[in-house]
Amino acid sequence: LDRYYDDDAKRSRYVIDLFNQTAQHYNTIEALFLNGGLLYRRLSLQHAGLRPGMKVLDVAIGTAAVARGAARIVGPEGRVFGVDPSIGMLGQARRVFHGPLTRGVAESLPFASDHFDFVTMGIALRHVSDLVATFREYLRVLRPGGKLWILEGHVPRSALGHKLTRFVWARVIPGMTLLSTRSREAKLLMDYYWDTVEQCVPPEAILAAMKEAGFEQT
Repeated sequence: LDRYYDDDAKRSRYVIDLFNQTAQHYNTIEALFLNGGLLYRRLSLQHAGLRPGMKVLDVAIGTAAVARGAARIVGPEGRVFGVDPSIGMLGQARRVFHGPLTRGVAESLPFASDHFDFVTMGIALRHVSDLVATFREYLRVLRPGGKLWILEGHVPRSALGHKLTRFVWARVIPGMTLLSTRSREAKLLMDYYWDTVEQCVPPEAILAAMKEAGFEQT
């Protein structure tokens, strides 16, 4: 994405800095959608088979939108861990999430092998530099028979759907974000959000990388 960085080596630093600068506004942006994403995440986790008593790792925890739902499902007999490369986002997560938090990246997780029943990642896969390496790490920390749950956004394939989505996400949402936060960095985050959605690898490539890493029944 030449608008933001000129080579992949600079991407990780750029993304971490951007989220550190805008972490305080992230829940405000979520509120623009009436926090509907929180309910959707929890229902999706239940549908995927998350149950009470399970041990979960939420990668790129952000403001704990996934982790909060997971914690409600697994209950007091289960446990949810969070990891994120951004200190700012970890600070925001701590306000609403009371499980263990640590700093780290998806490609090199600071956890023992065969440790979790579920690994989750919500709206962050587009930020990793190597899909296969990331999925191999997820497979490593999962117990045999464990599940990987990925939530990611993609642009509709139809021309009309693409245009409508571009109008909302490239125009309306960044504008609403600027009005509600008065932060140009927060608007930049949403500009970047749209560009990463539009340029994200297709679902078929993600599934292929999962299979190459060793996952089954993708």
